[in-house]
Amino acid sequence: MIGSIVVNGMGNNPLYEKSYAFALQIVALYKELMLKEKEYTLSKQLLRSGTSIGANVSEANGAISKADFSSKISVAYK
Repeated sequence: MIGSIVVNGMGNNPLYEKSYAFALQIVALYKELMLKEKEYTLSKQLLRSGTSIGANVSEANGAISKADFSSKISVAYK
């Protein structure tokens, strides 16, 4: 939960909270790079990679086995 926002209905999950907060910071940096610096190529890659962490964590949470979870969470870690 960030402030009063529940992230994906997960309540107080620190991993979700941190990945969500990080994604918000990445989006803000992306906007700044686009508007002030007119940087398009690197900023798009930054946006994709920075926001994919939360998606990978969510996917790991839906894993069907411990091995599947371990594999998917390691992708988010990388």
